[in-house]
Amino acid sequence: MVACSTLAFAEEAWTRFRGPNGSGLAAAVDLKLPYSEADDLCWKTALPGVGNSSPVLWGEKVFLLSGEQDGSYVYALCLNAKTGELIWKKDLASGGYRLHSKNTFASTTPAVDAHSVYITWSDGQQTTLAALTHDGKVEWTTELGPWVSQHGFGVSPMLYDEYVILPLMQLGDPKKLNGRNEAQSRVVALDRATGRIVWEAARDGDVAAYSVPCVYKTKDGRDLLICCSSAHGMAAHNPMNGDQVWANPAFKMRSVSSPVVIDGVAYGSCGSGGGGNYVVAVNPETGETLYRFERSAPYVPGAAGKNGLTYLWYDKGIVTCIRTADGEKVWQQRIGGNYSGSPILAGDRLINVSEEGEVVILAAGEEFQELGRFSLGEGSKASPAAADGKLYIRTDSHLFCLGKK
Repeated sequence: MVACSTLAFAEEAWTRFRGPNGSGLAAAVDLKLPYSEADDLCWKTALPGVGNSSPVLWGEKVFLLSGEQDGSYVYALCLNAKTGELIWKKDLASGGYRLHSKNTFASTTPAVDAHSVYITWSDGQQTTLAALTHDGKVEWTTELGPWVSQHGFGVSPMLYDEYVILPLMQLGDPKKLNGRNEAQSRVVALDRATGRIVWEAARDGDVAAYSVPCVYKTKDGRDLLICCSSAHGMAAHNPMNGDQVWANPAFKMRSVSSPVVIDGVAYGSCGSGGGGNYVVAVNPETGETLYRFERSAPYVPGAAGKNGLTYLWYDKGIVTCIRTADGEKVWQQRIGGNYSGSPILAGDRLINVSEEGEVVILAAGEEFQELGRFSLGEGSKASPAAADGKLYIRTDSHLFCLGKK
């Protein structure tokens, strides 16, 4: 079994945070504009509890997490992608602890393959990674120790070969990797079938990071696991054993957005709620910095792009298009709103949803063009998903399916 990273596969499934290989790329969605519920709302389903978990899809099933506001329970959910009907709900006992005001106890996005859905959550004292069948049966659970941070848990798993990989970049001491009662900053790979830990790569722990890795295939055919963290900047690992291949200490602040490779350029970012954000473009073959983008740079939303253009969606409602090769600004436009979700590029449309619940759709290309915007009536901090011509958006307590009925 190998990692799915091609755009063609996006038409069939959306298997992890930001879709195939974390790229945010999808086939076109069949969404009429201007939007109307009569034409474009396929279904809307109320979810138990609240959460920021983004949906993933396999076949006719949608998977995501939700949870109680006090952290007492996290819910793994499976819905019918065609009708929105809740197929099953798995109650997972958990516990509450201090969170950032924008975080929830169900902020992680599952990963899914043909047989299983992989989920993770934490009560602060214990972080758990689990595999469930598509029918909701628990196959295995693996405890990975405490999670120590200022803002709470929110790291999502990804799949590579036979492994489930989870970065645990937190406030911890890498010298105590074998002490299970200590917070440990590391990247961990588990066997998909059993939950057995296959390898762990110790990392420095100074500030928690929330990036989900992606995979880059080098010119000589090797796969590299690209990770971002506050302590190590952007780093590449051998995904079969965790060995570090290169590291670029590019970040001076917290890294939240997930890395993405666009036309042979790897992007990561860092920042803070108070500003000072910047995006770093790196040569994924060597780790060498190619350029930095600083003016209205995103902190939480990740980059998206193709065909020589990269789009950067600033948290405070400014979108910039740059040339991927050299970072030259093509256009920049204020579109308003606040954003915690990352945009996706579905066909030739750039799509994101604001914290206020407004969906904004822009044209991808050399000229700025707003194609449409509409409100879902409820806030959202999740990232959109797309599959089979439909757009799936999770708000605080609902899941929407938009597209041709």
